Amino acid sequence: MPKIGVEQSLTAVQQELQSMGYDVVQLKQEQDAQGCDCCVITGQDQNVMGVQDAAIKGSVINAHGMSAQEVCQQVEQKLGHQQ
Repeated sequence: MPKIGVEQSLTAVQQELQSMGYDVVQLKQEQDAQGCDCCVITGQDQNVMGVQDAAIKGSVINAHGMSAQEVCQQVEQKLGHQQ
């Protein structure tokens, strides 16, 4: 199952992804993003943790203005080829 990094403040997104069976990791610092297939950020400060640098090889989803369900749909679209 893909590993998804989710910024701490996005608890609804974390819970939704966990209920879908994803391995969810809280992003507290840059190294938490390593090994993640996809990361979900709030978009408050797009590069606050360096996630958009080379920290991850996967996709970065900006959750700003989206519901938890919309974010999960984005995750599934980005990872669709991996499942």
